[in-house]
Amino acid sequence: MKKVQLGNRLKVARAEKNLSQEDLANLAGVSRQTISSIETGQYTPSALLAFLIAKRLDKQVQELFFLEGDIG
Repeated sequence: MKKVQLGNRLKVARAEKNLSQEDLANLAGVSRQTISSIETGQYTPSALLAFLIAKRLDKQVQELFFLEGDIG
């Protein structure tokens, strides 16, 4: 059984707004490394951070984040 993890479309949504990782990080109040780690799946954001990022990108949370793997 594959582990369930949080997938995201953050890089695509960020590109649609012509934002760099640094730009989005500044808007969300986190480091560029945090945005990079979220995009690559190395870091799972808190619910608060996920909602904040979605708001800054004018998206719904479920448009940016989704479950990957066997959720049975």
